[in-house]
Amino acid sequence: MTTENIKSSVLLIDDHPTLCSGLQFLINSTETMQVVGIANDGSTGIELAKQYEPDLILLDLNMPVMNGLETLEELRNQHISSRVVIFTVSDYKGDLTTLIKAGADGYLLKDMEPEELLANIEKACNGNMVLSPELAPLLLEGMRPKSNNRSIENLTRRELETVRLLSKGLTNKMIAKELDISEGTVKVHVKSLLKKLNLRSRVEVAIWVKEEKVFK
Repeated sequence: MTTENIKSSVLLIDDHPTLCSGLQFLINSTETMQVVGIANDGSTGIELAKQYEPDLILLDLNMPVMNGLETLEELRNQHISSRVVIFTVSDYKGDLTTLIKAGADGYLLKDMEPEELLANIEKACNGNMVLSPELAPLLLEGMRPKSNNRSIENLTRRELETVRLLSKGLTNKMIAKELDISEGTVKVHVKSLLKKLNLRSRVEVAIWVKEEKVFK
């Protein structure tokens, strides 16, 4: 089997059926991605995520019963390693920073042009963090971690290697492959380094590395 025939898998969690149908058509029209499931509520989405283990989850923010933040938190509590990108109409800075700190891997607005949206979804599938351009200044303002005298000196060699790869946007699966270790071991390293650095999310790690020029 060649990797050329393997498409990135995408799960849609959104309570707007018409939007989901349109997204499914757009994504499935590409040669690199396919929608493997659609859920119209957070609870169902979590079950499908456990079933399919997709490369990417596109998650709506404003849903009844279980909103996007609650769904994201439960996905992370369930140790689902899929990348999660918030797809919403909200450009409120508070929503943006809260979701990123909770473990989202990107934040896209629903008014994006189809071509731009597909390009960003593909980037996310490939391990990159994605963000609607107009939101970048808000993210930097809201997410810039305070120095707090944090240092890489207390990190083990593996944790340091993990930080370097995290800052490049690699997923746990990608890091595991790069370091030739199990995905479970990567999760242990990530949890440990976040605690040692007093940071709350992978994105904060990436911002800290960039702002402090950790790897010169």
